[in-house]
Amino acid sequence: MQRSAPSEDTFRLVYDHVYPIIFRIAYRITGSVDVAEELCQEAFIKYYERVDKFPDRDQAKYWLIRVTKNLSLNVAKRVNRERKAYERVFHEPKRHTKTGEEEIIRDEEAHEVQEALLRLPEKLKTVLVLKEYGDLNYREIASILGITEGNVKVRVFRARERLMKILEEDTLAT
Repeated sequence: MQRSAPSEDTFRLVYDHVYPIIFRIAYRITGSVDVAEELCQEAFIKYYERVDKFPDRDQAKYWLIRVTKNLSLNVAKRVNRERKAYERVFHEPKRHTKTGEEEIIRDEEAHEVQEALLRLPEKLKTVLVLKEYGDLNYREIASILGITEGNVKVRVFRARERLMKILEEDTLAT
């Protein structure tokens, strides 16, 4: 069954009455006259496709306002996402590529830390390894070791202090 086209008078009445309202809404949300005009046009195209579903001008008005508001918010969200992506790309610090010398120094430091870690008492070494290398939180470590969360915090603190002391002693010895 073919849908009958809305009368030009009905469409014109709704357009004349509602366009200024939805234009202001779209403009206030998007901040752009051009975008607001495009969104109003899109809303009226959708209205034209559904005009026979609206019994009166007020229902058409409220529907058009909702459609325009939603379209405008979608555009504003997209613009915001694009702006954030642009900022991330162009304001992100430049990635530093490591030279061979820097790689060697980093490897030596990692080796020194590993050697110092092996010299810690077992109960301090265990909590530090679980915290720093296992990326576990205090509660998880406490559950694994069967000790209190407070005890885990104390052991991690003491392990870090002892590790720093060992590293300082090694640096002074060389």
